[in-house]
Parts: sequence; structure tokens; C-alpha cells
Amino acid sequence: MAMLRRFLLKFNPNPSSKSTSGSRKISLVYVSYVMIGFITLASTALTATNHPLIQLIERRSQIISYRLRGVVTPPDDIIILAIDQASLIQGEFYASKPEQYADLEPIQSWPWQRRAYAIALDRLMQARAKSVSLDVLLLNPSVHGIEDDQQLEQALKTYGDRIVLAGFYDAYIHDGNLTHHLALPVLKGSEDNHQGYINVVPGVDGRIYDQPSRYYDKVISSSIPQIPSFAEASLQAADRTATLTPKLARSELYYYGPGGVTFRQVPFWEILDPVTWTRHQRQRTFNDKIVLIGATAVSLEDIIRTPFDDQTPGVELHATAIANYLQGKAVTHWLPNPASNAILVFVIIGSSGVLLWAVHKASRQVIGTIVLLLGWASISYASFTWGRYILPTMIPLGAIALSGSTAIVANSIQSQLEQQRLRRTLERYVASPIVQEILTHYSEDYQSLLKGKRLNATILFCDIRGFTTLSMNSDPEALVEQLNEYLDVMVEVILNAGGTVDKFIGDAIMAEFGSPLSQGEQTDTLNAVRAVLEMRKALVHLQAKWQDAGKPILFNGIGLNFGEVVAGDIGSLRRREYAVIGDTVNIASRVESMTRKFWTDILITDSVYQWVKDEVNVVCVGNHPLKGRERNTVRLYTLVGMKGDDPSLYQTVHQRLRKTYHFSETAGSP
Repeated sequence: MAMLRRFLLKFNPNPSSKSTSGSRKISLVYVSYVMIGFITLASTALTATNHPLIQLIERRSQIISYRLRGVVTPPDDIIILAIDQASLIQGEFYASKPEQYADLEPIQSWPWQRRAYAIALDRLMQARAKSVSLDVLLLNPSVHGIEDDQQLEQALKTYGDRIVLAGFYDAYIHDGNLTHHLALPVLKGSEDNHQGYINVVPGVDGRIYDQPSRYYDKVISSSIPQIPSFAEASLQAADRTATLTPKLARSELYYYGPGGVTFRQVPFWEILDPVTWTRHQRQRTFNDKIVLIGATAVSLEDIIRTPFDDQTPGVELHATAIANYLQGKAVTHWLPNPASNAILVFVIIGSSGVLLWAVHKASRQVIGTIVLLLGWASISYASFTWGRYILPTMIPLGAIALSGSTAIVANSIQSQLEQQRLRRTLERYVASPIVQEILTHYSEDYQSLLKGKRLNATILFCDIRGFTTLSMNSDPEALVEQLNEYLDVMVEVILNAGGTVDKFIGDAIMAEFGSPLSQGEQTDTLNAVRAVLEMRKALVHLQAKWQDAGKPILFNGIGLNFGEVVAGDIGSLRRREYAVIGDTVNIASRVESMTRKFWTDILITDSVYQWVKDEVNVVCVGNHPLKGRERNTVRLYTLVGMKGDDPSLYQTVHQRLRKTYHFSETAGSP
């Protein structure tokens, strides 16, 4: 480190005196103080405004907390009789064999006959359900005729206030003003049943957070007739003495889990089918339950967004609200208004800034910033998960991160300047193709190269097999000498073929063909193929040399993949390099690791093969999932050689690999 410092000072054109350096450092510290103060005040002011953008940012913490927490078991008092996709297609069975599936006739086509709901009400009541709530809007007469309505009306009359029907506050423009109209079921006598509105209030991000009971207070004027929410009406139908406390009514929903997997669901058609209905009777499925009938099929478009997912059936929201009422659970803000939250944010960020100022070393400030971030994130998560209280989270975390970054930069600026001088010196060792592209294409706009660009390239990954085991059992000096000899030969082959060595990852080599300079995608890919075949030959010669010298024999695996990458100046403030990144790179790395599976040294993907298929001989090994990409398979080929080449070298390498690694493959990876 001392030698490096002397080297930097030697090339400093105008070395500053101690006093000048000190004053510069002091001024930077004062600037950081001012910036941290500004961050604190700005965060406080933004929180106090409660602007929709601030709400949107803060909601992210709630979403993250829910998903980290996972599924919580809801009360088993609630069952959803689901109008699911399976129920919607039952009409196909009826259409094919009407006599055999006569019981499915009421649901042969959508919208279903209302007789289907009448049958369901009769059977559920006979099964001793506490109440049945029909989350289906019946705002118009049945398309199947007046008799169809009459059958449902008779069932509603029979069971009275144990049934809940859905209403809806419809919004429309009248005389230039937004007006609401309460739409209720058209069925005769439905006023004797409980009725509840199904409207909800979406948050700024389109997700539902508020209890449905807050819709009337937030949206509807007092001049419009008021009915309870669908969930409140369902609770009253199940328990005539039940009342909703003001705290619950004004709170936010406490979600138990994502849609489709949280509440128990029974397909609607099982109520009509004699066999499945008999089974449910025997199992007392609906005994003493609150039953909600509603759509879960995506095709019916009764889908809402929740903090858990974007595909939750609307009926599950009502089930969630009912479960909250039964358990007395609710999500509330720990502080009642934006002003109180702003004061809390000021205290959090201000105290964090003071702690960071008290620490003078950049390394300790990094640790301090991480501790502060993790500390407040943990407090917020614990408050939400176990106390069901919402605390300001994202704004404080962002402000702490900014304050910490400011303090760290102010205390490490001198080392960064040294790094910049060192980088200018090391630029002499940048690969010549990159320098040439900068000189030719970016002489006037160097930053455009640093910002990166998308291009197509062939990516090569080459890794020595069993190197970890070898390094543990070999003399370090001899091993480094042999490794350098191997890397020198492999790199020379790559460069001679027009490739660019991107980086060394231990004993592995990553290279690309087509970045930064491309000779055409087909030519680049063909150059890559020729390079790996030449690497195979070179390694065979090295193996013979090592064997004569009594050295360990090294084998390698090579993977090639073609596709789009992002190329640019990538890294941290302390270290950057021109590199390529992207899914194409990840696939190439995983393909290289698959060579062990097939006892071969070179595997190429189908994207490579399509460019060179007229020039090479390959053996297709089929479609295979790659590690971390199990849902998608990749077609792989082992590379034999160029067309017209003698395949004996490939066969020799394949046999050596099989002989060398057969035992270790069966006993464990080398």
C-alpha cells in the first residue's frame, strides 16, 4: 500500500500541501452535514404532505411485509362455493350426455339459470350452514325467463335473513357531476334478505387495502341510501347479535394470504352433482359455516389486486373482511395523521444522521448505515407482522441510505481520487480491441460507451474440472505455474480467433465474440466455434506435456451461447471494467457446467448451432433445464468438430473424460 501511495504521488502533477488537503477534507465534511440536514428536512416535509407518490412508496413496505410473512391460517368458519373454471365447463358434460348429467342442466351455459342458486340455497340450508351470501349481481331479470326468477325468489323467501344478496353503488356523470346510484337485486321480496354493497376503495397503486366498510364514508355522499358492506351483512346474517366496532370499520384489511390458496373453496358444480353432494353431506362440509358464493374463474373478471398478488378473486376479499370481523383483527397506522408521521420521520433520520457524524471512518459508516437500515426495517416488519401497526418505512430507509452514502463519500473522497489516478495508469493495459473501438467510434463521446449498449454476441465460458480438489492436494507454486501455463495458451487461442477475454473467475475464463467489435453475427459465432475446437487441440498437447513432466492432467469444460447482452463500463466506484452482462451470459455459464453430465468438453446451445449448422458436426443431447431456469429447457449439442475434420480427437477426449470421471461422477462431483 505504501508503494502504491508513492507511485500515485509521483504522478501527481500538483501535490497539495497538508493544509490545503486538510481544508478540502473539512469543506467536504461540512457539505455532507448540510446534505444530511437537507435530506432530513426534505423527508419530513414529503411525509407531512401525504402526497399520493409518498403513499405509493410507503405501500411497498406493506407489500414486502405481507409477502415475507407468508400465509396465516384464517378462521375455518368461512367456505367459498366457487364459480370456478371447472364449474363453468360442466355444461359440456350436460351437452354431451343430457340424461346422464341432468343435474348439471341449470349451469349448462353462462349466465347460469337462477334455479342453480335456488338449488344451492336449499341444499346449503339443509346442510345447516349459518348463512349464505350470494356475491353475484342480480340487477336484471333472468335471461332464462320469469319462472327462473320465481324459483330463486321462493328460496330467498324461505330462508329470509339468513341470505345475503349483493348490491352495488353505480357511479355516473349527471349534469357534469359525479353521482352515485344504489343498484339492488330486482327479485321480489329480496328486501327481506340482507343486502350489502360489494364496492371497494382501491389504493394509489390499484391494490385494495381498506376495509369495504370504508367505501361509503370515502366515496358516497350522505344523500344516497346506505346499506352495509357485503361483509358486514354476511356477518349479521350469520349472527344477528354481531356488531362491527368503529375501530374495525375504519381500519385496513388484514390479509391472510394470496388468492386461491388461503380460504377453503368448494367448486359450485359439486353442490349439484348427486355423488359429490352426498359426500359433502356425509363430511358435514357446510355445517355451521358462513358460505360465500362467488366467482373465482379469471374469465368472469371479478379479480382484484391485493398486497399479496394481482389475481385474487373478489369474493376472497369479502371472506377476508368477514374473517377480520370474526377474529377482531385489523391493520392500523401507529400514528393517526401525516403530521405525526412526519415528526417520527424527523426523529428517525435526524438521530441516524447524528450517529453517522459521530463515526469518522468510512468502513465504520458503512457498517453503521447497514445496521440502521436493518434495524428500522426489522422494527417496521415486526410492528406490522405481530402488532398489525403500520410505521413510516420506505421514506426513512431511503433517507438513511442517502445520509449514509453522503457521509461515506465525504470520508473516502481521497481514496477515490487515488483510485482515479491509478485507473488512468492501468488504462494502458485495457484490451486493444476495446481501446480501438473507443478511439474509432467514441473519440467525441466516451460516456456513451460507458453507459452501455445492447448487442448480440457469442459468450464462451471455460472452466477446469476438479480444480478445487486439485488445489487442495498440490504444491501451491507448482499449481500456479501450471495454471498460468494453461491460461496463457487458452487466452492466446481466444485472442487469435478474434475474441475478447472478459475476465478470469478463478481458474475459469469468460470471453466474448462480437463485443466490442463485431465482424457479423455468423462470423463471430463461427470464430467462437473454431476457437473452442482449437482450445481442445491445445489442451491435448498440454496434457501430453504435463504427463511427460509428471504433472497433474487438467481437463476443462466449455460452454457457448449466442444472444443479446448488455455491454458497458460496469462495477463500483472503486473498480470498474468494460464487461458484458445478461441472461445470455448466465446461460453460457450454466451450459459449461452441464459438460460434466455428458462426459464431454464442449457444449453449444441451439442459438449457436443455428448460425454454424452448415459448418460443424454435432451430437444433439436433447432439451435440458439449466440450474436456476428449471421452467425453461435449452437444446444442447456436443461439438464434434468442423465438417470434414477427423472425429478421432473428439472421440479420444470423450473417452478420456469418461474414463477419468466415471467413478467420481457416480460417487460425487469432481
